[in-house]
Amino acid sequence: MRPLEPRARYDPRMQRRRTPPHGWTRGPKFANVHRVTRPTPAPSPRVLIIDDEKNIRTTLAVCLESLGCVVGQASNGAEALQQVQRDVFDLAFLDLRLGAEDGLALLGPLLAERPGMQVVIITAYATVDTAVEALRAGAADYVQKPFTPPQIAHVVRRLREQRALHARVTDLETQLRSTSPRTDLTTHSPVMRGVLDMLERAAASGAPVLLRGESGTGKSLLARHVHALSARANGPFITINCPTLSEDLLASELFGHARGAFTGAVKDQPGRVEAADGGTLFLDEIGEIPPALQAKLLRFVQDREFERVGESRLRRADVRVISATNRNLEADVQGGRFREDLLYRLNVVEVTVPPLRDRPDDILPLARGFIAFFAANTRNPSLGLSPEAESALRAHAWPGNIRELRNALERAVVLCRGATVTAADLPQRVTHGSHAAPRLGGDVTLEELEQEHIRLVTERAASQAEAARILGVDTSTLWRRKKKQ
Repeated sequence: MRPLEPRARYDPRMQRRRTPPHGWTRGPKFANVHRVTRPTPAPSPRVLIIDDEKNIRTTLAVCLESLGCVVGQASNGAEALQQVQRDVFDLAFLDLRLGAEDGLALLGPLLAERPGMQVVIITAYATVDTAVEALRAGAADYVQKPFTPPQIAHVVRRLREQRALHARVTDLETQLRSTSPRTDLTTHSPVMRGVLDMLERAAASGAPVLLRGESGTGKSLLARHVHALSARANGPFITINCPTLSEDLLASELFGHARGAFTGAVKDQPGRVEAADGGTLFLDEIGEIPPALQAKLLRFVQDREFERVGESRLRRADVRVISATNRNLEADVQGGRFREDLLYRLNVVEVTVPPLRDRPDDILPLARGFIAFFAANTRNPSLGLSPEAESALRAHAWPGNIRELRNALERAVVLCRGATVTAADLPQRVTHGSHAAPRLGGDVTLEELEQEHIRLVTERAASQAEAARILGVDTSTLWRRKKKQ
């Protein structure tokens, strides 16, 4: 007879149900018992309780251990510092009064020893002033005695979520740096040096900045540069790409919406303006904002006041606005497509970013930087540029600017077979191979001129939608015409 498989059975001596060993489960009929693969559990949070009252330490320890925490205890500042020097703690509960000691004075040394540790102040003498002082000194939260287990559980859960979110953001930033080449703002162009000098001076103020220039010149990078040099560098940098959203969606993205404001608005939702509070809001392609929304934006830029969609409550946000455009906004003002008063508010500091063809001395340094980045994960991490390739890069007009240069060098690295990027690895449009580009007034057909124009516009545009807008057609028409090429 086949032996029975391990299974749960009742044991009257233990008065409880015994279960199979951990990780074992009952297999299907006529199958052997098999082991289940279980995910590795997350490490238990390590928490330090610093309080001069033993009863408080014991009660709090029992509560934290029931939440799965590993708990350490200290009755004074010296013991606490010894503990954090010896062990790593994720969280500490610190009493504001440790007998004759000031718990708040211990906060600085604790954080200096363990910068990543979160500290929660606990006290029976809670006032608004002490709470504000503790948070300014670096405390993560503030709990008043007597506290309850649900309160402690809520604090621990929220702080763990914050830590997990911070780790996620750090991980995403690392991934972003590994997928995007670091752009060096070092320049050999006198024109570009003047631009950088003006932006560095503008960064010290909170004045709105308007960046003008062709697509692909690096306006978004320069906006981040201004933010990094400003007093708001530690605040958020929030971007909105204006052409990608309809008027209704753009209003909701900018200012948020109230529950029930439109179909699908099932809850209150803050917008990018609120997310940028204390930091910088970058409005890319500001000329694409619909006229109906321009009045609301003007009010916010002037007074820092706004209302969510579907809500009458007036809100405020401390935000610096940087905008960018490749359009002639003055012509849009004359045509009634852009508000003149909004233009005056946005271009307090106006900077025109030169196209790459006006910065010929920057082409090769930028190209070498792109090659080094794209070659880092290939079999030829030390790729160079042949003299012929360098000549071709310098001779090309780069209608798509830095974006086109990056794409051309990424393609070259992929196709390169040797230790040097040659002219043959570059796109034909860069090397001007055997096929010369059609020229206005030359012996070319209208169809050839159209195809060349579509190709050049598509290469410098940030998206198919933007290319279609520039060409004055819808995206489906653009797709059909490109398919004919």
